[in-house]
Amino acid sequence: MPQGDEKREAIREMFDTIAPRYDMVNRIMTFRLDTRWRKRAVRDLRLPPGSVVLDLASGTGDLCIDLANAHLRPISMDLSFGMLAADRSGSPRVQTDILRLPTSSHSVDGVTCGFALRNLTNLNEFFDELARVIRPGGRIALLDVGVPSNRVIRWGNSIYFGKIVPFIGGLLSDRGAYRYLPRSVAYLPSPIEMVAALQDAGFADAQHAELSGGLTQLLTGTREPL
Repeated sequence: MPQGDEKREAIREMFDTIAPRYDMVNRIMTFRLDTRWRKRAVRDLRLPPGSVVLDLASGTGDLCIDLANAHLRPISMDLSFGMLAADRSGSPRVQTDILRLPTSSHSVDGVTCGFALRNLTNLNEFFDELARVIRPGGRIALLDVGVPSNRVIRWGNSIYFGKIVPFIGGLLSDRGAYRYLPRSVAYLPSPIEMVAALQDAGFADAQHAELSGGLTQLLTGTREPL
């Protein structure tokens, strides 16, 4: 599996390729559970109406739509131009490497990120960047795939995610991309390590939650005072 700059470029090209059918494949392979997970992330932001929220690795804008429906003000940021071109949220869009955000320090109220942590080249650097751009008292809600703690669910998920998802993705979109997705879980540290890294970055109350039996995980936290 690629690392560093090679990984970043491979990820950008992969998402450019799968952008046209990304939403359709997501809905099919998650049985629309992805809509529930995003709504939970927005709810757990616990931000007042009008708050400015960066949606990082925003893809086609699903989270931006949910944020706007919650009366928040999302800004869509993604490395992939193909994904931004397919964004139908109507939010302001910026193509950027989300490890180097074109945003002033302590200038936004929150950050969401959906299913992209494992695609980043340096997770600790990303957490530090979140702490830089979020004002004290601002919030984060970060979703990604998980490894279920229940052995039966973990066994079933390994078969579905490792065999069936690549098959579906190959039929409807790009086979290589959907073979990468189950393997990419290997890039994620353990929940304990990610919570500790967020705390070190400036989110002292960082928490981890399993969603849908651990199929997905959600990291939340509040930017502590400077």
